[in-house]
Amino acid sequence: MRHAVAVLALLSAGALSGCATAPQAGLPAGGAAAVSSPSDPWESWNRKVFGFNQVVDDNLLVPVATAWRDNVPSIVRTGVTNVFNNFSDITSAANHLLQGKFQHGLEMGMRVLSNTFFGLGGLLDFATELRLERRPEDYGQTLGVWGVPPGPFVVLPFFGPSTVRDSFVVPADFFIGPSPNMFIDSWSTRAVVTTIGIIDFRANLLSTTQLLDSISLDKYSFIRDAFLARRIELIWDGAPPLESFVDEPEDPPKAPPATSSPASTPASTPGAGPASAPK
Repeated sequence: MRHAVAVLALLSAGALSGCATAPQAGLPAGGAAAVSSPSDPWESWNRKVFGFNQVVDDNLLVPVATAWRDNVPSIVRTGVTNVFNNFSDITSAANHLLQGKFQHGLEMGMRVLSNTFFGLGGLLDFATELRLERRPEDYGQTLGVWGVPPGPFVVLPFFGPSTVRDSFVVPADFFIGPSPNMFIDSWSTRAVVTTIGIIDFRANLLSTTQLLDSISLDKYSFIRDAFLARRIELIWDGAPPLESFVDEPEDPPKAPPATSSPASTPASTPGAGPASAPK
């Protein structure tokens, strides 16, 4: 469990899905038929995992995160968040460079150096004071920039909403990415550090998930659509291409109104020649 920040980011999505319930009242049995989406062919199974995540979140993460928020001083919680963010920024810098966004990559690298050396190892977010904006990136976004399609939507146990493409890079974030544990030899201490990071990250999401509980009718479909839209926005840096819409066929042209036959000239008497001019 080396990359705690990647785990936390995914758990944040999982926490959102955890607060969602399996099919809500008003949905047909099975739920999937009412909100089926072409991007979610495994909706029936995903909803089951979604419900499992809810049990984990409601009975484990939320109570512990609430106790953390209510009992740990704000300055300590902020410091913990900053430390994990600082390690996550290393991965973000690498992904910016892999995507060819060299300016952002260098800025993220400067964030890491500034916070590490002037922010007491990342406890203080000194880089923000220097106006070095934090721009998180992950390997899934990099694959998307490289043209790898997302594939179907999938809900991962514990990790929450994802896509097939993003699921394949979870091991890279989980095992390769830097984290505070890279400086710790003891497995027990690593477990404690990772647990603290997860709890702190979940605590930062409590207000968001509480709001979601109050406004969403079918939270599964709401979170799925929001997650997929957000991933597209992140991959395209907030400027996704316009979707191509097929023009609706126009109404068939109406038949022209029947025209009346031109006024007929007075019928001439058979055998009668043209009227002669008066003499």
